[in-house]
Amino acid sequence: MSDSEFSDKKILRSWQRNAAPWIRTIDSAAIESRKRVTNAAIVAAALERRPGRLLDVGCGEGWLARELAAKGIEAWGIDAVPELVETARRRAGPREQYRLLSYEALAAGELRQRFDLLVCNFSLLGRESVEGLFAATGELLNPGGQLLVQTLHPLVACGESDYRDGWRPGSWAGFSGDFSDPAPWYFRTLESWVGLFLGSGLELVQVQEPLHPETGRPASLILCGKR
Repeated sequence: MSDSEFSDKKILRSWQRNAAPWIRTIDSAAIESRKRVTNAAIVAAALERRPGRLLDVGCGEGWLARELAAKGIEAWGIDAVPELVETARRRAGPREQYRLLSYEALAAGELRQRFDLLVCNFSLLGRESVEGLFAATGELLNPGGQLLVQTLHPLVACGESDYRDGWRPGSWAGFSGDFSDPAPWYFRTLESWVGLFLGSGLELVQVQEPLHPETGRPASLILCGKR
């Protein structure tokens, strides 16, 4: 993997640097689209699957795992940023477990657990790490288990750029001045997202496009694949 301006390693370095302001942002519900649309959308989609045990991949400070654990689900979370995992652990209830683990280590089998549901909520930003995670779903999911992904809607996130896969520069536009060193991210078309699911042996069972109530445009894209 190239340790360049556009790489999975650069994404991790950025999130390590911005963990504290991110926690404050989530705690204050400062992201309007999450508060109005996408948080409820991913919770509803996860509950619809009725998992006994789930893994929140890229769990951050743990808000989603806590929300789902409160519904009686055994919720695990992994993240590669120590400050985020430490915060999740401090706030954890009895049905939650958190591990400091990279996506690469998860794909390599270091967690040694299987799940009914993997949830990735705006947490699939890289290239190789994401492809490795999809390839490992056969070892991470129980028979009939599902992978649930919420991401930026490609048609909206593309902006004025060409509609093709590729690295994009990051931005903290709209966030507080406490953020710095924005992480790059790897843009995928809808066709590419579908290809990731099908190429990993997952049956694509649901596609959702939650709409923002004011703009009428997609606030996100939710995809669900079944093993």
